[in-house]
Amino acid sequence: MTSKYYDFKAILVKNNIPENQKIEYVRAIECFLKFLRDSGLYVNNDDLDFAIANLKAEHINQFLQEIDGNLPSLSEWQFRQLLHALKLFLISLCRLAWAKEFDWGYWQDAAKKLADNHPTVTRDYTSITTPFKDKKIADSALHSSHQALMKKLIYVLRAGNYAIRTEQTYTDWVQRFLLFHAQVDADNLGDDHARQYLEYLAVERRVASSTQAVVLNALSFLFRKVLDKPLDVKGFKLANRGRKVPVVLTVDEIRALLGELQGVYALLAGLQYGTGMRLMELMRLRVLDIDLGYQQIVIRNGKGGKDRLVPLPLRYRELLEQQIAFVAQQHAADLELGGGEVYLPDALGRKLPNAAKELRWQYVFPASRLSVDPRSGALRRHHIHESSLQKKIKSAAASAHLLKRVSSHTLRHSFATHLLENGYDIRTVQELLGHADVSTTMIYTHVLNKPGVLVRSPADLI
Repeated sequence: MTSKYYDFKAILVKNNIPENQKIEYVRAIECFLKFLRDSGLYVNNDDLDFAIANLKAEHINQFLQEIDGNLPSLSEWQFRQLLHALKLFLISLCRLAWAKEFDWGYWQDAAKKLADNHPTVTRDYTSITTPFKDKKIADSALHSSHQALMKKLIYVLRAGNYAIRTEQTYTDWVQRFLLFHAQVDADNLGDDHARQYLEYLAVERRVASSTQAVVLNALSFLFRKVLDKPLDVKGFKLANRGRKVPVVLTVDEIRALLGELQGVYALLAGLQYGTGMRLMELMRLRVLDIDLGYQQIVIRNGKGGKDRLVPLPLRYRELLEQQIAFVAQQHAADLELGGGEVYLPDALGRKLPNAAKELRWQYVFPASRLSVDPRSGALRRHHIHESSLQKKIKSAAASAHLLKRVSSHTLRHSFATHLLENGYDIRTVQELLGHADVSTTMIYTHVLNKPGVLVRSPADLI
């Protein structure tokens, strides 16, 4: 680093960077300056000021992509540290006004890689040979027949093409059930054992009625589909499930919330409100799913394995075109670095071996970082992590001073309610939401019915 840019060390002191981390911050900036020199932006140190003054956002994106491509094994905290160093250098030292508006959030919050058990990729990674999470407990505390039962449960779930979240939920609760009856042979498990466990959860653990229902469904599946003996838990009554009204934002509150979001997160939240997509449906959108010609979005393999169409909001058309252009540019850079591959579901990769590197199959909202596939070792770019959007929405709701409990799903609730308020029929809303039963959609009519709202309060009569 040139003598002039040793002032960066003073910036580190001012920002309370720990002494043992300062060397890594300096190395990050040295790496960045080397990138500028290798890119031909400056030749010698006398040209450095001019190069810095003429930097653009595309140079930062290119640098971070190159770092990620050359060092895909860089841990999340190391990548975040590099980002922080670059941010301090450009904003605090170089005082570049545009750097304050740069979408640092995309690179920082989306840097989280998908875990092996993430719903998008877990079917490829989850082993059936060792179903229990804790192998030591499985070997020492459980009856020998339980391992075989768990394997059979997973086989039956996958053969029935159940959603991966259903598989994760059912296997988790069945594991807990088997641990509760650790020394009972699988073939001897019966109605009494299920009833005892359900009563334990209700009385001792005091789990919610919705959780009791999930556990009962998991055990019913185990007994009916795997053990081949229908479950009968007479005498056990589920706790009453209260009818909960979904949280819905008004149009003004939606404007306030979206106004607090920036960059790719503003587009993500806007699309969820404008289309009613579920969170993971939004995360998994591919370039080929965006039909600009017919002004629609194809949601593939939604809940229940069903496809459906939703309208593409006109106000987000241009932003989507820009996002796809960004994906194309990023994908081209990945290909140059020897990557460019994306995860393909349901053995599609074997049927179409070249599809994984085609632009059409890339995620519309890709992660900022490449990931190494733990099985094949292939360098891949997954979609942005869903927790990033969830955190941004929660933070935006606080900034907008919204007192309601707001989550990403609140945008889906608001989408449905506002459609009904504008005169669309319940069947149309049902189809757009992807509900199998119209009774699920009927909960949104609470706003239209307004029970008790038309009654004048006696407090207003005095």
